[in-house]
Amino acid sequence: MVGRGIRDEPWVFALSVVGSALYGIGTAGSGWLLGRVTDSVLAPAFTTGTLEAGQLAWAVVQLAAVAVFTAIGVVLRRAAAGITMYRLQARYRRLVTRQYLRLPLAWHHRHPAGELLSTANADVEATWQVFAPLPMSLGVAVMLVVGVVAMVAADPVLALIGLAVLPALMAVNTVFQRYMSPRVMRAQALRGEVSAVAHESFDGALTVKALGREAAETERFATVSGRLREANIAAGRTRGLFDPIIEGLPTLGTLAVLVAGALRVRAGAAGTGDVVQVAYLLTLISWPVRSLGWVLGELPRTVVGWRRTNGVLQAGGAMTHGDGEPSGTGPATVEARGVHYAYLAPAREGAGPDEHLPVLHDVRLDVAAGSTVALVGPTGSGKSTLASVLVRLVDPQDGQVVLDGLDVRTLRAGAVASSVALVAQNAFIFEDTVRDNVTLGAPVPDSEVWRALEAAAVAEVVRALPEGLDARLGERGTSLSGGQRQRVALARALVRRPRLLVLDDATSAVDPRVEAAILSGLREGIGSVTVIVIAYRMATIALADEVVYVEHGRVLGRGSHEDLMARLPGYRALVTAYARDAADRARIRADEAGSPGRAS
Repeated sequence: MVGRGIRDEPWVFALSVVGSALYGIGTAGSGWLLGRVTDSVLAPAFTTGTLEAGQLAWAVVQLAAVAVFTAIGVVLRRAAAGITMYRLQARYRRLVTRQYLRLPLAWHHRHPAGELLSTANADVEATWQVFAPLPMSLGVAVMLVVGVVAMVAADPVLALIGLAVLPALMAVNTVFQRYMSPRVMRAQALRGEVSAVAHESFDGALTVKALGREAAETERFATVSGRLREANIAAGRTRGLFDPIIEGLPTLGTLAVLVAGALRVRAGAAGTGDVVQVAYLLTLISWPVRSLGWVLGELPRTVVGWRRTNGVLQAGGAMTHGDGEPSGTGPATVEARGVHYAYLAPAREGAGPDEHLPVLHDVRLDVAAGSTVALVGPTGSGKSTLASVLVRLVDPQDGQVVLDGLDVRTLRAGAVASSVALVAQNAFIFEDTVRDNVTLGAPVPDSEVWRALEAAAVAEVVRALPEGLDARLGERGTSLSGGQRQRVALARALVRRPRLLVLDDATSAVDPRVEAAILSGLREGIGSVTVIVIAYRMATIALADEVVYVEHGRVLGRGSHEDLMARLPGYRALVTAYARDAADRARIRADEAGSPGRAS
């Protein structure tokens, strides 16, 4: 993973290593220079009792020059290391989010949104965080080499005494990483769980509040965040135990050098400058070992972050495309040929392989250009799944979907989306203006936006807003009713002039009269289009040229409403039950309003 990061940003990373090398040379050189200044300026001054101003000024100039040299290395190292890290994080956030958009809905169904957000943010950040200390740990190897050579040159005996600390320091670092790694890995994994629970709770805020489940959701979040807290505390305890030891060992080595050095100076075996040089350099070269510890401390988080990030980048199932183009320019024809589809339900940990849940079985359906077809069936019969297959949000495990006579798998990327539009029952509205919710940033003139709003029977609602097309609709369209949100979503589809329009119960929250006006006015208001509508209401079914009845993932019949009523008991029971329920609800509303018929 580190090698991949270096290959992605070779020049900036190399610059950071150069800066670190300059810092190492300057820091180690300052120790050597301090020893020479001590011998040539300070020690004679203590002996003679006088200090020459010229010598002192020259020593100050030399030390200042080394300090400036070292500072340049520090700035270069930190700036280049930061740029490397942030570039890598930005690059892989883009790669992850592009992969999210590239992967089909079938993959997203198996991965919670909170977990995906955590991967795009926390995991990517953790993956490349190691590049902050990494250049220093590589570059200060120069410091280590220069420092050791300078120590040995000054006094081999004192150098050996001081360097005896390094093996102990490395051993403690190794033990530290062995204990720290599993704790940090667990904490990083739990961050994804916390994000997933939080996202789910916030996304379902309406349900939580409506059912009075605030306390239960708070407790659920507290449980998983408590596990993260305990994992972080465990990692903190481990660091708190080893940090004083790692920090203290170089100090003990320095004290040993000073004691031994004082004895050697008294015996005339070493000079004062040599003792100062070795002691100072020993303090300095402990930093390279410490910086390696920082890198090793980041690696557990890096490993977990990279595993989760790379798991997304390597995820299979992305849709294949060819270079074909839909041949028609008017209403599209669409056909399902022996389509089979099953959802993949992830098995619980340790419970065996993932489970396939079949939904569609050998579905055969052809829709003529310009026709309006109503898909009718009980809840769970596979209607919405069939709609997703027809617009290629998912690909069937077996069979073909053919658009204008071409298998959709052979069409170029984006070709289906340019010809087909799906409007779902749960309309998603962005926290943005009416115009941007309809155009989604596409360069569409306002006249076309108003035309789509008129066709969706929501233009009057928009005109009534204080800012018209520039009115902001709030998060998820909180300023609109359910039916208005559905109509804005319908306008979003219509403004693209689709050749095939699939309405997945997309007018369920709309008054039947408005729904009838929308469906009957589609051709006149927006141009010729093939329409597939998932319907329950008689008012909707009556507008269709043909009705297709789906049950248990199979097409059991197709024809006119009257034909299916006569020969399919399941269809008859479903439609009459829905009509009877709708009539009962209308009567109840009339009673509550004190209708004239009730009063008489």
